[in-house]
Amino acid sequence: MHSAFQYNQYLLKRQVLALTGTIRLYDPNGQLALYSRQKMFRLKEDIRVFSDESQAQELLYIQARQIIDFAAAYDIYDSLTQEKAGVLRRKGLRSLLRDEWEVLDADDRLIGRLFEDDPTRALLRRFLLGNLLPQNYDLWLGENRVADLKQRFNLFRYEMDLDFGMDTQRLLDRRVGIAAGVLLAIIEGKQDS
Repeated sequence: MHSAFQYNQYLLKRQVLALTGTIRLYDPNGQLALYSRQKMFRLKEDIRVFSDESQAQELLYIQARQIIDFAAAYDIYDSLTQEKAGVLRRKGLRSLLRDEWEVLDADDRLIGRLFEDDPTRALLRRFLLGNLLPQNYDLWLGENRVADLKQRFNLFRYEMDLDFGMDTQRLLDRRVGIAAGVLLAIIEGKQDS
């Protein structure tokens, strides 16, 4: 696995005033670890993650299975090995009031859940406060909380801390955790626009 996936913490920053979803992930030392730029005018989501802004080395690709799907499933592939790392599937109707995703392994077996912190706070975000109340997601594999994805309060840009530090057994494939952060920034971020 590429060294960019070795860290327990990342800071994700999404460029707000861009035509496409441009995302940078920084390692704990503040160095650029990963770069993603969503392709424009695609019928199906096709998100590529690179080792840097030159886009010379693609490390991950995330593809939606369907063109338009309220409960979309996104396959996550390692670009270097062509190995399927896992799947993130959005829970359609449930995500209207509180964002919820299923985490599947490479064989499409349910192994975990990713969900927005608190139903009350989720409703306040959607109907009253919007971006003034940052989102917080927990990722669970079985009975183990393995990640905390927490949006920072910032009126001018989208920032999210990805923390895998509680996953001391490394149950979560970091490629799947990073893909979750990227998808939340791009897909869920569209709700805020």
